[in-house]
Amino acid sequence: MSDKKIAVKVDHVSKFFKLPTEATQSLRTSLVNRFKGIKGYKEQHVLKDISFEVEEGDFFGIVGRNGSGKSTLLKIISQIYVPEKGSVTVNGKLVSFIELGVGFNPELTGRENVYMNGAMLGFSPKEIDEMYDDIVEFAELSEFMNQKLKNYSSGMQVRLAFSVAIKAQGDILILDEVLAVGDEAFQRKCNDYFMERKKSGKTTILVTHDMSAVKKYCNKAVLIEYGLVKALGNPENVANQYSFDNTAPLHHDNSEEGQAVEAKEEEVYVENFNLQLLTPNRISPADEIRFQIDFDVLEDIDTYVALSLTDIDRNIWIYNDNSMDEMMSGKGHKTVFYTCSLPTVNDLKLKLEVTVRDEDGRMLAFSDATQTPVILINRDDIAQDDKSARDSATGLIQRNGNWKMKD
Repeated sequence: MSDKKIAVKVDHVSKFFKLPTEATQSLRTSLVNRFKGIKGYKEQHVLKDISFEVEEGDFFGIVGRNGSGKSTLLKIISQIYVPEKGSVTVNGKLVSFIELGVGFNPELTGRENVYMNGAMLGFSPKEIDEMYDDIVEFAELSEFMNQKLKNYSSGMQVRLAFSVAIKAQGDILILDEVLAVGDEAFQRKCNDYFMERKKSGKTTILVTHDMSAVKKYCNKAVLIEYGLVKALGNPENVANQYSFDNTAPLHHDNSEEGQAVEAKEEEVYVENFNLQLLTPNRISPADEIRFQIDFDVLEDIDTYVALSLTDIDRNIWIYNDNSMDEMMSGKGHKTVFYTCSLPTVNDLKLKLEVTVRDEDGRMLAFSDATQTPVILINRDDIAQDDKSARDSATGLIQRNGNWKMKD
């Protein structure tokens, strides 16, 4: 049991919105529908019995696909929305930064906007006086604070808005999708700030689609899916689950090569292609990768199988093999097994793509969107703070696989 105090407690929170199903201006029609039990709206349940706790000093990540309920949850925590069921308890002064620049007035100067935005966040003029210099210094806008905001570039406005949020001296900071703000130099500055904040013991709640940020900054995380908690706890595990959910199944991109084959080859040579991963989708570098390929050859031709494992995030090959020792000759059903390993990689999302080719290298079949397995590789034997050990592969891995054809 942790001795830390609870900064934010979300207790069985549910939220729904009423969506109109009819548009009527008639009072008579509305009354008739009411007596018939027709509500005229349907309930869209965005959050369903959400519970978790954020302790003081946590850098807590909230992740989930668009429409999963993350932003609604933040607005409930920030007391913008009221839940239908459950409650949220916040212990301390909360600074919520849900949208960049909300509450800024282009007709006011940068200085006036800082004071107005600070007041909207609940700070007194005296408190803003104490924070003002830090805000301006972080935004790097000291020469422009007496100019109207409408004369700022979009980048300058972003820097000022972000600086007001993160330099406001609250106990709990809430950030929604705002890590990639400003230019490269300002992003590095923000990165340094978040690393300092992580060490300072101040509480931060971050909503993001950037799983590298979750692993880098957060000590806890929650994954929201369809308004429910799907995963909670270790940020590495939560981020990997989110990545897996978002990359399976993949949509095939219909490469030029595949289109060319389809255009040129009127006759079908291969049917019933099937790729089956025989090992789990989530493995460690010490584990083998094994899969099976089945297909039917319709003509008396020679065929072979080629494959690649591609890093999804960087779109580069990590491993490939087209070295099948023996061509498979003749018509009939073919079954091929393949085994390989990637012992020197870590923290990778890979897609496995397989093709069947003839002796001239022409592609006769390939793994489509429903047959493109995603493999997540993560080491489970290293400390969270060992950044060098957590580095992923940077180039092509030496071929080490074994082919086996079914007798």
